[in-house]
Amino acid sequence: MLVKWIRCTVIDRRGFERGQRKWAGLLGEPGFRGQGGGWSRERPGVAHVFAFWESRAFYDSFMARSHDRLAAAQSGTYKNIKVGLFDYRFDIKTGFEPRFTDADVVRVAHCKVNEGRVEHFSLMQEKVWNPAMAGSPGMVRGLFGEAQGNEFLVLSMWQSAAEHGKYRAERVERLSLRAQTAVDVAELGGAVVELDPSWTV
Repeated sequence: MLVKWIRCTVIDRRGFERGQRKWAGLLGEPGFRGQGGGWSRERPGVAHVFAFWESRAFYDSFMARSHDRLAAAQSGTYKNIKVGLFDYRFDIKTGFEPRFTDADVVRVAHCKVNEGRVEHFSLMQEKVWNPAMAGSPGMVRGLFGEAQGNEFLVLSMWQSAAEHGKYRAERVERLSLRAQTAVDVAELGGAVVELDPSWTV
C-alpha cells in the first residue's frame, strides 16, 4: 500500500473546504483505498490530507489521468504545499484499514533517520513503540511507512485528542529513552490533526 501525506497552508478556507469535497470523485478510481484529513491542532490554517492507494502503479496512473481535474477545484486556496509518499511497512496494532469514521484525531510523526540507524529505528518501532501505542486506551489503529532517503512516517488514529494527550504525557519520554530515539533520529516533525468528517472519501 502507498500512503500519501499532503500538508498546506490554507489562504481561502471556504474555497478550500468546498474543493475538498470534490475529492469524492476518487471513489471510482482503480486502486484507491481511502482518504481523510483535517486541520492541525497546533498550527491554525494548516491542512493535512492522507490518501491510500493499493500500489504505486495505481497511484501513478491516477496522477497521469484524473488528478489535475479534481485538484482544479482547490486552485488558489492554499500555499506552501508539501507532499510525501511512503510505502506501507507494517501495522501499529492490527489490521490497518484506511478508514476515518471511528477516529477523531490522527497523530503523524515524520522522522529522518541517521545513516546506519535505520534497522535499529525500525526494530524499536516494532518492539517498543508499537506495543505501547497499541496498548493505549483510545488508540484505534496505525501504520509505519518508509520513503527513500531514510524517511519514515508513523501514523496513528485516536478516538480523541484527550486520549492521545494522556499517552503523550505519561509515556513518550520514557519510551524515547528506551528506544534510543535521540541516537536514531536526525529530524523529527509531525502534527496532531483534528479530522473533518466531510473530507473523508
